[in-house]
Amino acid sequence: MKSRRVIRVCKMGVVGYLNSLKLQERLVSSRKAGEVPDTLLSLQHPPTYTLGKRRTDHNLLVSPSDLARMGADLHYTDRGGDITFHGPRQAVLYPIISLREIGLGPRRYVENLESTMIELASLYGVEARPGGSAETGVWVGDRKIGAIGIRISGRVASHGLAFNVNPDLNYFKHIVPCGIADKEVTSLQREVTSSTTLDEDDVEDKLISCFIKQLGYTDVVHEHRDSLLPTEAEAK
Repeated sequence: MKSRRVIRVCKMGVVGYLNSLKLQERLVSSRKAGEVPDTLLSLQHPPTYTLGKRRTDHNLLVSPSDLARMGADLHYTDRGGDITFHGPRQAVLYPIISLREIGLGPRRYVENLESTMIELASLYGVEARPGGSAETGVWVGDRKIGAIGIRISGRVASHGLAFNVNPDLNYFKHIVPCGIADKEVTSLQREVTSSTTLDEDDVEDKLISCFIKQLGYTDVVHEHRDSLLPTEAEAK
């Protein structure tokens, strides 16, 4: 008999980056203790630049004060990778999952995240590919459409992937995305052959479904965002 895998899924809407970090930290602790099942957070961020553990400061091409004038936040984080941008109309998945229980090592897990985005793109007639060790993330030709940055603590993974549905790509001009120079960033909206404007909710639902399929979950429990968001006291 096939073993059953349970995952909680919560569509969070727009969540500030620091609030999402606090939520992930709390869920990682609870997951390590066996208090909660694997959990998938689906959300968007306000305009935010994040620098990972492999960051190179000169990949930020403007000053923090310039970012503030643009209404964008800047945060240093403990995920892998270099610098990237998060913002409206970009689909972000933060899976908080036990790699031990699903039997995956870090490299294979990253490949599953790549496959999730590649499958999503294919549903819209877009052929995407993994970047490999040199380019990282997911690409359409020489144009990057999705980024990956994870953190693993006690075999529990957090952070995850960011897929460009239809963000303002001008924000990427202020950085060297993921430390890869001379490459464009693209979006699903830009790559689809149809002139139809994408339904962001539909894209989000399909991305969640692709992730669940790739990781082999059999039982999905939908959680309301208010039950997971930090309280005002926790967010301070």
